[in-house]
Amino acid sequence: MKRPIIAGTAAALLLAGCATAPDDPNRNTRQGLLIGGGIGAALGALTGDDAEERRRNAVAGAILGGIAGGVSGSLLDRQEAELRRELQQDGVRIDNTGEELVVSFTNDILFDVDSATVKPAFQGELRTLAASLQRYPGTRVSVTGHTDNTGEASYNQRLSERRAGAVAGVLLGAGVQPARVVTRGAGEAQPVASNLTPEGRQLNRRVEVRIVPTNA
Repeated sequence: MKRPIIAGTAAALLLAGCATAPDDPNRNTRQGLLIGGGIGAALGALTGDDAEERRRNAVAGAILGGIAGGVSGSLLDRQEAELRRELQQDGVRIDNTGEELVVSFTNDILFDVDSATVKPAFQGELRTLAASLQRYPGTRVSVTGHTDNTGEASYNQRLSERRAGAVAGVLLGAGVQPARVVTRGAGEAQPVASNLTPEGRQLNRRVEVRIVPTNA
C-alpha cells in the first residue's frame, strides 16, 4: 500500500509546482524543487526489494531530485533577470517556461528583407546574449529560424535555415562553444500569431534561441 501513497505524494508535489504565482521572481526555483522532488520520489518508490527500502529510496530520490531541480530553476530565474536588464530593445521577447528560456528576436530587427546577414547594428545584442551563455555554461542552445507564410514554403524553409545559421554564427564568433549549439529552420510551420494581419506576420518572422539546462 505504501507505493501508491508515495506516488500520490509525488503527484501532489507536481501539482503544487504548477500552482506557484506567475509573478513570483523565484517561481522556477520553487517549481524546480517541487517537480524535481516529486519525480525523484516517484522513481525512488519504484526501486527496492521491500516496502521499507522503497520508502528510503523515495526519500533519497526526493532530496536529490529537489536539489537538481531547484538549482536548474534558480539559474534560469537568474539568467532571465539578467537578460531582461541587458536586452530591452523592441522586438526582443524573453519567456521562462521553468524548463527553458526562450529568447525571441523578430526578423525585422535582425535582417533586411530576404537577407540572411545579421544587421551590424544588432550584432552587439547577440554578443550580449553570447556573454550570458558563457556565464551559464551548463546549458544547451537551440537556434530556430521562422518565417510567415508569404511566398513559397520551400523558399521560406531555406531562408529560415540560413537565418538560424547566421544568428548561431554570431554567438559562436563571440565565444559560445559549438558543441552546445544546434540550428534548424522551421520555415512557416510554427506561427505564433495569425498570418492574416501585418502585425501577426511580423511576429511570425523571428529567430528563437532556446536555452535549456543540460540536466533538464
